[in-house]
Amino acid sequence: MLIANATLVTWETPNCVLENHALLIEGNKIREIGPSAKLEKLHPKTKKLDAGGQIVMPGGICAHTHFYSAFSRGMAIPGSAPKDFPEILEKLWWPLDKSLLEEDIRYSALLSLVDAIKHGTTTLIDHHASPNAIDGSLDIIAEAVNQAGLRGVLCYEVTDRDGPDKATAGIKENLRFIKRLATNPQPRLAATFGLHASLTLSGATLQACRAAVPEGTGFHIHAAESDADEWDSINKSGMRVIDRLQKHEILGPKTIAAHGVHIDAREMEILAETGTWVSHQPRSNMNNAVGAAPVESMMRAGIKVCLGNDGFSNAMWEEWKAAYFLHKVWNRDPRRMSGTNVADMAIYNNAALANVFFPSAPIGLLVPGAVADLIFVDYHAPTLLSPENLPWHIIFGFQQSMITTSMVDGKLLMKDRELLTLDEAALAARARELSSKVWKRYQDKFKS
Repeated sequence: MLIANATLVTWETPNCVLENHALLIEGNKIREIGPSAKLEKLHPKTKKLDAGGQIVMPGGICAHTHFYSAFSRGMAIPGSAPKDFPEILEKLWWPLDKSLLEEDIRYSALLSLVDAIKHGTTTLIDHHASPNAIDGSLDIIAEAVNQAGLRGVLCYEVTDRDGPDKATAGIKENLRFIKRLATNPQPRLAATFGLHASLTLSGATLQACRAAVPEGTGFHIHAAESDADEWDSINKSGMRVIDRLQKHEILGPKTIAAHGVHIDAREMEILAETGTWVSHQPRSNMNNAVGAAPVESMMRAGIKVCLGNDGFSNAMWEEWKAAYFLHKVWNRDPRRMSGTNVADMAIYNNAALANVFFPSAPIGLLVPGAVADLIFVDYHAPTLLSPENLPWHIIFGFQQSMITTSMVDGKLLMKDRELLTLDEAALAARARELSSKVWKRYQDKFKS
């Protein structure tokens, strides 16, 4: 396929914005980039997709999400509103994840993937929980990812909060899925080992996970999302969260620590020293009122900070905007969190993290040899658009509705806003039927 008549954003270092350009896709990779007139002349018989002057850029990447949270939208929490993050877990998330059965898992994932395709997010790193449907849950999500045509990294969150048998089942589910992909690799699927958070994991369970995980596999864990996590860790181990995870050898260059809102200076040093990735989720942090992670300090300390959404909509430009504004108001300083910082997280660090799991070809770049994960953006810049000011165009000008076309691995998933792999109306109709049953089970579990 030859995508012609486009403004290409390559997200190289330094970034390039190339007007009236084209790219040739062969199989699942970008083979050639050049001026439209030149490539159309060189490849006259190649199927042509006219971008009509739209911006064509790499698809978005989400460093931390929860597909299983889809049925929480519009759901009322009984009684008084949660007063803090521990109550949010106890009143919302833990009764909800216990209410999910196999078909609920499937439709939660499919709805999230529809959202991702429509909003240009082509690679997602998921963190799953369904304590009453653990065995095979990652296969269900994998099937949904394959059906959608997106790229996903999957794991199951191990926790002690539902007892030792389910903690063991969570360990087995991670190991089973990791082994499945090791023996039967799939180009758009990868696995890691999920852990919930220090506050719901005993030392014995952390050690069991460390002992079980195959060589070369990292972890995906919530870390210091609220101060409750830090105080719990200090009370039961005498150490702060990151110190405790380091003691149990959880950290490292293939581990993702989500949030890091309440880490101190020494914890930053440990994260940098171990090469651990940190994902920042500003919309979630604001919604849960847990604070704002010291992202700028982390990045200055050499920590690889990425951008996720924690189960919010897979509209990553909304996360860009939230990150840009949150840190200004949190610090009461308009100079904080520049657009360049946001792009470093959302583009360069997210792409580097994705390439940890999919190392065969570059992701997040428009260069020859990179995978063809692309989106078309119908944005008509009202002012000069340059490589230097593009982050601010995204923050102040781009809207999710401007995405018209999404492609992963050289395959179109949405063209001219028409979904090609998933039927959104049919999925939503079935999800509404399922969600009413989930909500009923949630109410029963909440009362118990």
